[in-house]
Amino acid sequence: MVPPQSLNLAFMQIPQVVLDTNILVSGLRSRRGSAFRILTLVGTGCFDIHLSVPLVLEYREVLLRELNNLYVTETDIEDLIAFHCNIATRHRIFFLWRPHLRDPKDDMVLELAVKARCDSVVTYNLRDFVGIEQFGLSAITPAEFLKSIGVLP
Repeated sequence: MVPPQSLNLAFMQIPQVVLDTNILVSGLRSRRGSAFRILTLVGTGCFDIHLSVPLVLEYREVLLRELNNLYVTETDIEDLIAFHCNIATRHRIFFLWRPHLRDPKDDMVLELAVKARCDSVVTYNLRDFVGIEQFGLSAITPAEFLKSIGVLP
């Protein structure tokens, strides 16, 4: 007989998310925070990430610009981006709703999340994503996300 808690796990959907750029920056600045924990869980099956070419280019641009503030090398950044590209579900965006949010780069994240039918955008900048609920999405902090997937109490 299968334990009841095992049955619940079988029917749970794997969370589908877009990681805002600030999650990568924060996770590479410190190994102690929630963002770093999320980066260590990418590719483990706890959740799926989604990418588009514009988001990958933003990741690369921002991480290389912040290189002096990170505890990694340029090669590490390229390896991290390559890993994310290999395990993520990649999307082409053929529609634009700009401007919808205050920052056009956040609109790019929103468009990807809608196209990918994600559950959430994981970000530290919740106020930048006000209004995404109308698309069936939530903006969630890294700590809230880790709690939602059972990694944090």
